[in-house]
Amino acid sequence: MARVISAVSEGRSLLPAVLLLVVVLVAASALGAAQQYLLQRTAEGVVLTTRRTLTDRLLRLPIAEYDRRRTGDLMSRVGADTTLLRATVTSGVVEIAGSVVVGVGAVIAMALVDVSLLLVTVLAVGAGLAVAISVSKGVRRLSRQAQEAVGAMTAALERALSAVRTVRASGATAREIETVTDTAGRAYEAGVQVARLQALVSPASSIAVQGAFLAVLGLGGYRVATGSIGVADLIAFILYLFLLVMPLGRFIHAWTEVQTGLGALARIQEILALAPEDDEQPQRRPPPAPGRADADDDVPLFELDDVWFRYPDGTEVLRGVSLSVPAGSRVALVGPSGAGKSTVLALIEGFYPVDAGVLRWRGTDVRDLPRAALRAHLGYVEQEAPVLAGSVRDNLLLAAPHASDTELWAVLAEVGLTQVVQRSSRGLDVPVGDEGVLLSGGERQRLAIARSLLARPALLLLDEPTASLDARNEGLLRKTLAAAASERALLVVAHRLSTVLDSDQIVVMDGGRVVARGTHAELVEESPLYRELATAQLLV
Repeated sequence: MARVISAVSEGRSLLPAVLLLVVVLVAASALGAAQQYLLQRTAEGVVLTTRRTLTDRLLRLPIAEYDRRRTGDLMSRVGADTTLLRATVTSGVVEIAGSVVVGVGAVIAMALVDVSLLLVTVLAVGAGLAVAISVSKGVRRLSRQAQEAVGAMTAALERALSAVRTVRASGATAREIETVTDTAGRAYEAGVQVARLQALVSPASSIAVQGAFLAVLGLGGYRVATGSIGVADLIAFILYLFLLVMPLGRFIHAWTEVQTGLGALARIQEILALAPEDDEQPQRRPPPAPGRADADDDVPLFELDDVWFRYPDGTEVLRGVSLSVPAGSRVALVGPSGAGKSTVLALIEGFYPVDAGVLRWRGTDVRDLPRAALRAHLGYVEQEAPVLAGSVRDNLLLAAPHASDTELWAVLAEVGLTQVVQRSSRGLDVPVGDEGVLLSGGERQRLAIARSLLARPALLLLDEPTASLDARNEGLLRKTLAAAASERALLVVAHRLSTVLDSDQIVVMDGGRVVARGTHAELVEESPLYRELATAQLLV
């Protein structure tokens, strides 16, 4: 531009300078478009990588971590928090670096034009920049608070949606809506605080820019009048000032975006800092070479030896529990609610470490075995019998991904689900709905059992397998379990004693301890607690 003005004042041809100006503008626009695309693609790559890493860590955390945290809040870290990283990359770190380079270049060029004008510019711009940076220091803290509020809102909504039928039936819809909207209001207030603080940055930078511009015009006009510099140099300096101001504005905006992103990043790093559960490595030392214990028929398939356990919140559940499950046997755990029966199954699956005592698989301490290797021999059906969203096929293939359709139909027949699946023309691909909502409680229970049977485990762990079954299907399931016991050992938790009357051993638990063990007939004679339970269920 200075060359164009000089050419006009001196009567020279404008074509070379104008052509050069056009080339520069077109090249800058093309490079700007390329930069924008590359930044957006890079940002999406960062978000994708972060989501993959975070998802991997979330699904590998120890079970105790899920007990301490709300599912909705964990989900918000994968969704909302990672999304904020996109702005950090696109208008954050890269723009800060680019703005610094352009700004330094502009300052050097301004120094070559006029040092005194540069000093005035630096003083005005520096003051505004200092104010903007100091104001934005609180953005990171407030941004994290805002994200925490969003996490709480997501958790409240997830809680209501996961039990929407219970909420409707209880007439609690309005109260749940109020709870979610209250958390949304707190998220709004936190977001407004961030916006309020960010709004202070723009006036500070604007005052600095306008002050610098006015100071340069005043001092520059005076120096032109005194002949110290030419008009073309003053115009060039002003254009350099704009070249400095534009990246300066981007820098200040990017700085606040980075602070916001760092608040979200802190929440992401909080999860990534948690140690994952390593299923592929032993908990203590390399597994020992197979010895006589593996070949000794007298060694139980699984054994608990004087096991003590309390949950992370300090609640003591098991107190010196000892029991064994011989290969090919059926062992039942019975007792009142809260006796610790389901906790025994959770410990066998390795969901929690024991406080004292030893768990052994074929005579080997489970801490000397990789969890993945141990779980490959176990089948586990939880009390709630969770069914994953998707189809019947998806659920069956969860534990046995390479099973054939013939095997799938065979296991469905074992648990009496063939007719249920055949009701739809889609067969094995019939959807089960979110959390199996399109199936009845009994159908979900049987599908979960079929899923475990398909993996052909050596030890099948069943937590209340008949809780949701009617008398007819309970009888069918008892036959199924009897057939399954011929090929594997069973450890069954049961409140309904009719399910386990023919077990090889019934272990009675109360208050976290084993208080009796034996067959049904033996326990009716020897255990007052078991006799009380059997009498209440009309089995005596």
